[in-house]
Amino acid sequence: MMTTNAVGTDLARAVRGQVLSPGDSGWEVARRPWNLQVKQEVRAVVIAEDADDVAATVRYANRNGLTVAAQPVGHGATTALRDTILLRTGALRGVDVDPVTRKARVAAGAGWADVLTRAGAHGLTGLAGSSTGPSVVGFTLGGGLSWFGRKYGFAANAIRSAEVVDAFGDRYRVDAASDPELFWALRGGGGDFALVTELEFDLHPAPLLYGGRLLWPAERAAEVLEAYRETVAMAPEELSLWYTLLRFPAIPELPEFLRGRAMVAVDATYLGGLVGGRELLARLLAVPGTLLDTVGTLQVADLGSVAAEPLDPVPAMEYAALLPELNDDAADTLLGVAGPHSGSPLTSVQLRHLGGALSRPAAGGGAVGHLEEKFALTAIGMPMGPGMAEHIEAHQALMAEAFAPHASGRIFFTFLGSEESPVAAFPPHVLARLRNVKRRRDPLGVIRSNHPVLS
Repeated sequence: MMTTNAVGTDLARAVRGQVLSPGDSGWEVARRPWNLQVKQEVRAVVIAEDADDVAATVRYANRNGLTVAAQPVGHGATTALRDTILLRTGALRGVDVDPVTRKARVAAGAGWADVLTRAGAHGLTGLAGSSTGPSVVGFTLGGGLSWFGRKYGFAANAIRSAEVVDAFGDRYRVDAASDPELFWALRGGGGDFALVTELEFDLHPAPLLYGGRLLWPAERAAEVLEAYRETVAMAPEELSLWYTLLRFPAIPELPEFLRGRAMVAVDATYLGGLVGGRELLARLLAVPGTLLDTVGTLQVADLGSVAAEPLDPVPAMEYAALLPELNDDAADTLLGVAGPHSGSPLTSVQLRHLGGALSRPAAGGGAVGHLEEKFALTAIGMPMGPGMAEHIEAHQALMAEAFAPHASGRIFFTFLGSEESPVAAFPPHVLARLRNVKRRRDPLGVIRSNHPVLS
């Protein structure tokens, strides 16, 4: 077997971009994932300059019995990369928005901020999620649970074509007519079937947008949850609401009134104007004791500010579930294991309201399918000090046990933890079809996604 340094030397001859091996200056930063809790031990890192570098890297891996994993900015990290070339595609940043056809073409490393800024100038939006940090391509291939999913469905089903590099290093364009099998798998099955260097996808109207965050002290958690449940029960598909129990770390980067405090938040986006938006949120706005209210008219370009998620790498431990209902028992369970008197060490425990277009099969839809469950639950812990990881792990196990009677057993693909299998994300018939695509398209297992379908 070739040594790591030999791999790096040979790769450097094959690509124009930078190649890094253990011991090189910049190695630790190059292989570092966004989730600092995950340690990625890889053979080499290729910082691709263009799609030709992506193809050359795959051809090299194919010849030498190695695998390739693409991570534009480090999201979706995994520890299972020992014989893998980590391909950084963050330099592929091209974004083109066509307001006439309402389509965007986005390269592998582009982020949502550029897309939203350009689309928003024309009263349009892409189906972005809570953060502008992850790449558009990675987010979309994993299904893409968007702020606007209740109205427009999953981001994956908005894909119209993809420029790909297959497991043999060949480049070509894929769409529903040219390659329906691969096209279906790319729409929500993850990045296990080909490396995508560019996506073309639909944009959607957003001439008016209203939203922001309401924040209360944690003592209001039960009252806010009651108002939240009443509001989502009547919510039109244009309105998305997320309820979050927060424990802010005591770090100087935060405003003083947030440091080390437990709070409860509701984040909202509404595809409409101020008057209709405030009427829809009236029950929540009536809850007293608000510490922060950023709700108002919103620009598409500022969508990432609503949840204000961190963009810089942090250590994180994750738990997720899908809930068919948020009944009284489930609400009591949430407050019992994550509320202000629970002793929870978790930074964020969040409920996202689903339903609407997310619950309906899309015509010509892809592997992402649809979700019958009405809520997505996530629980994130950030082990910032000694002993915190063990405390977080124990509490997440407690949450999993407590929510077992309320959860469907399925996890949305992009909410899978770093070591979790896609078995939990897809119905059996969908997973079987994805596995068949993988075996046919990548018989040597050259391409390794964050969550391989054959695992």
